[in-house]
Amino acid sequence: MIEVQGLTKLYGEFVAVNELSFSVQAGEVLGLVGPNGAGKTTSLRCLAGIIPPTRGTIRVCGRDLATEAISAKQQLAFLTDEPRLFDYLTVWQHLNFVARIYGVANFEPLGRTLLDELEIADKENNLPGELSRGMKQKLAIACGLLHSPKVIYFDEPLTGLDPMGIRKMKDSILRRARDGAAIILSSHLLHLVEEICSHILILQKGRKVGHGTIAEIRQQFAAHPDTTLEDVFFRATTEPPASPPPIIPDAPKI
Repeated sequence: MIEVQGLTKLYGEFVAVNELSFSVQAGEVLGLVGPNGAGKTTSLRCLAGIIPPTRGTIRVCGRDLATEAISAKQQLAFLTDEPRLFDYLTVWQHLNFVARIYGVANFEPLGRTLLDELEIADKENNLPGELSRGMKQKLAIACGLLHSPKVIYFDEPLTGLDPMGIRKMKDSILRRARDGAAIILSSHLLHLVEEICSHILILQKGRKVGHGTIAEIRQQFAAHPDTTLEDVFFRATTEPPASPPPIIPDAPKI
């Protein structure tokens, strides 16, 4: 579902992401973790086709994101921690607009199901300015899920949600994984990652320092199987890393 090979992103001489390779299969939830500045958001933005990688290949549902961008993006949703909404569209008009963009025919039943699931059905005629921070987040999530994406990226999805909203969001993520979606969840909330993710990818300074199931990650970085993911995280990101592979600049064009 998600295949990444040699993803590298340079900003001048700064290496934001360095030769990152991994895959996520249908039904898996990959927790993307790392310190601030580790390259998580840059990686997600490359995976969503928002910014181009310097090198590497990204395939979404078998489609190359570089050469088949439209068909690849039709299969995915990228839900960020900061909802971006239209000031003069109501909640329901947002769903109507997204349905037209993605060509979702007869979207009304699914739209109402999403509003009920996210507990904002009673706000369908409200403008974003009339919504709380958490309700705006829920609306953005509903818009992202309306076209039933097979690949979903979450960047800090619980920002602004109350305890009930957090529980429902976790249930929603797990239900979509059970239905066959491939999911990447980036979060600093390690207890959330440990609770709902099947696999973990740990980044440090743009490099992959750990990748596998939670059991495999514990075995790699801790001797005891009951070690918390928090302890594993600190061990993985504070121990001196191995020397990174050299970055070879692109050959000059003649």
